[in-house]
Amino acid sequence: MSQERNIKWLNDRRVVYRQFPINDKPTIETDKYMFFENGTHEHYSLFNTKAKITTYKSLKWHFLVLYYLNQENGLLPSHVYEFIANKDNGFVTFFISKKVLNDMIDDVFNIGGEPPINKIRKVIFKDYSMLTISEKLSIVGKLIGRSSRIDAEAIYQSMLDLNDFGKHICIGRIAGLLNVSKRTIYRHINDELKQEIKILNEEI
Repeated sequence: MSQERNIKWLNDRRVVYRQFPINDKPTIETDKYMFFENGTHEHYSLFNTKAKITTYKSLKWHFLVLYYLNQENGLLPSHVYEFIANKDNGFVTFFISKKVLNDMIDDVFNIGGEPPINKIRKVIFKDYSMLTISEKLSIVGKLIGRSSRIDAEAIYQSMLDLNDFGKHICIGRIAGLLNVSKRTIYRHINDELKQEIKILNEEI
């Protein structure tokens, strides 16, 4: 049975692991969500789904985000990163040697501080929106359809949203979210997106 993530440990120590966009302004904002027609890279939301960290590369990216989000209150001590990297605490799916982990933490301390590269997002739901997953997906479909023709970008956005909601990504769900036929998705999806689907589905 998969170990449940011990997020309480981070919360008790007031570790920041989420950030809404700071500089980018939403095209539409309601009490439920923000919509960025051109997208934003400024939204960070770690540990928001049941998906766990599955690779060294992803673990380092999470460390860089934590460094960036918490630097105003002083650097996080190394034992916070060590806690997250410990498989028994439910954040990762693999074991990492102490040397490799220490080298990774040292590297983060040396290069961290700037906003880490992040996936672009268009629809961001606010905390306590009280919307069901079905309602969120309906809103996403309408907003993406409002601003985008069906192209690789629209497909990618729908993939990210499905992944955020813990949904297995498939052509049928992408088509349903964008309110088009499967044939339309097959016509516009490329090999890079197909590979990304595999990666995202492995995280769930």
